[in-house]
Amino acid sequence: MSIEVITKEDLREFKIELLGDIKELFQAKTETNKKWLRSPDVRKLLKISPGTLQNLRITQKLKPQKVGGILYYDYADIENLLTGKN
Repeated sequence: MSIEVITKEDLREFKIELLGDIKELFQAKTETNKKWLRSPDVRKLLKISPGTLQNLRITQKLKPQKVGGILYYDYADIENLLTGKN
């Protein structure tokens, strides 16, 4: 059994690489994405549960607009959440 040591620098590199991949995904999908997304679309995009989405609303990390009883999320707010610009 071998032991691998992960350093803080390894984690930083992983974070930078992961954020780069996420940015690429958003840039590739930006042309086809809508400005406003409904809750199921946001959950699918972020791969999160309804409860996690609710927690993002409660903590005001995502601020939806309610139109006719349906919550709509601004795509730019989701991008900012993922890139840490909140």
